[in-house]
Amino acid sequence: MLNKLPEGKHDGLCTRCLAPVHFRKHNSIERSWALVIASLIAFIPANTLPIMTVNYFGSGTSDTILSGIVTLINLGMAPVALIIFIASFLVPLSKIIGLIILLITANRHSNIQPVQRTVLYRMVEFLGKWSMLDVFVVAIMGAVVNLGYITSIVPGKGAAAFAIMVILTMFAAHAFDPRLIWDLKNNE
Repeated sequence: MLNKLPEGKHDGLCTRCLAPVHFRKHNSIERSWALVIASLIAFIPANTLPIMTVNYFGSGTSDTILSGIVTLINLGMAPVALIIFIASFLVPLSKIIGLIILLITANRHSNIQPVQRTVLYRMVEFLGKWSMLDVFVVAIMGAVVNLGYITSIVPGKGAAAFAIMVILTMFAAHAFDPRLIWDLKNNE
């Protein structure tokens, strides 16, 4: 009975509690650093290149994320601008900063607040899947709002850079081994 492994992917059983255990992620810190640096590089064009162009009766205006926020504020849509600012600028930047904090503290074998760092890791991982929402909104608007000469929306290069940045941060969070947060604490 004790030798039978539970269903699922794992590398064995804990000798103490018989819970499934998994091997460490090989080169976790190095792979995560590479992906975080790449996402930080993609963050620049994601916020400086036009994310979409809105054509209205033949004339088009291209907006970056930040210029779109300013436009919404000037049109009296401050609550919508705030939502877009948080979802499209602050959340991706916070994910990158959170990953950098996790990587620095794990690399230095810090024993500072492992519970809070675990919560930070879980937040970064949870926000990853929701960050693609912006990309889907631009893609759906580009597909649905196409009324020929009257109005159309064309996704820009900034949308592609934003998608790349989001995907890289998701991969970075997945590559990070959260057990590194607790290593020094467990050795004490």
